Amino acid sequence: MHSMKQDFNNKRNVLIIIVVFMITAIGMSFYFLRKNKTIEQDKYSTVKINKNSNPKTWRPPDESTIPAGTSGDEIRYGKALIAHTAIYFGPKGKVSRISNGMNCQNCHNQAGTKSYGFNFSQVATTFPQFNKRSGSFISISQRISSCFHRSLNGQCPDTNSKEIKAMIGYMKWVGKDVEKGVSLTDAKAVEVKYLDRAADPEKGKSIYLTKCQTCHGKDGQGHLNEKGTEYIFPPLWGRHSYNDGAGLYQLETFASFVKGNMPFGTTYNQPVLTDEQAWDVAAFVNSQQRPHKDQSKDYRIISNKPVDFPFGPYPDSFSEKQHKYGPYLPIIDEEKKLALKRNNFKK
Repeated sequence: MHSMKQDFNNKRNVLIIIVVFMITAIGMSFYFLRKNKTIEQDKYSTVKINKNSNPKTWRPPDESTIPAGTSGDEIRYGKALIAHTAIYFGPKGKVSRISNGMNCQNCHNQAGTKSYGFNFSQVATTFPQFNKRSGSFISISQRISSCFHRSLNGQCPDTNSKEIKAMIGYMKWVGKDVEKGVSLTDAKAVEVKYLDRAADPEKGKSIYLTKCQTCHGKDGQGHLNEKGTEYIFPPLWGRHSYNDGAGLYQLETFASFVKGNMPFGTTYNQPVLTDEQAWDVAAFVNSQQRPHKDQSKDYRIISNKPVDFPFGPYPDSFSEKQHKYGPYLPIIDEEKKLALKRNNFKK
């Protein structure tokens, strides 16, 4: 009798385990289905806003609040690495010679503290984060590594090195007063309206010659300091500039950045260029020769490619040229329809 009761209990326990496993499996399937759906929907959103918070602007912390001691030294070293990357890692770098001579702050203006200048305000609260290009969640160090490989067209230092740790320490200090889940309107770049035509490199050339060549040179090669250790004004094309895998090689990113930050000294609330001029100068700069990066492993889920990603294949019927220069609205309309079909199929 005891043996029969024990056998019954064993069978009951096995049944419970099977039921729990099935419920967990169904729940996980539902989670990833919803997650993939959200990723597709987010493709057309420039800023993600927590529904429980209002968008806010941001002020970087005062440097007087940097703590004393070794932690403060690390933060200050991190800032120096961001502001003067080439001095440490450029062609004449004193730590290692692994990059093209540009500085992180050429894109992340004022060492990542400028409003609408790709600042670091939300780095600490949003990483690790899902990266559509890699198709996986990435850490802050992996994001820095990507910048070294793309914008700096080089190799990344050891992610366990004191330099990478210092850069991360600085980024976290910059965003130390930002609460998790709060969306900041000025964390990225200003929005530019899509044109009803393709961006025009020829029109962009005339804008470049009148607005940009004073700093970046007629030949786009920038200006080095007297020691030749870093650029005062970075090259915008050629072998010392960012490669075609960098974010700035996508026209919307470039146009948004220059609208709120260029020519040098421009601020988001006092722009010099119109939206149309920003698109056209972006088209001119990114039509010039620059290093190539193998991107065959990027965006393996092709429906996650940004509308201005200039390398196929695509889920839509438009050419690489139109994806690079636009017009983008017809592409967006078609891709939204395709995304809706995919989501309906999944239901």
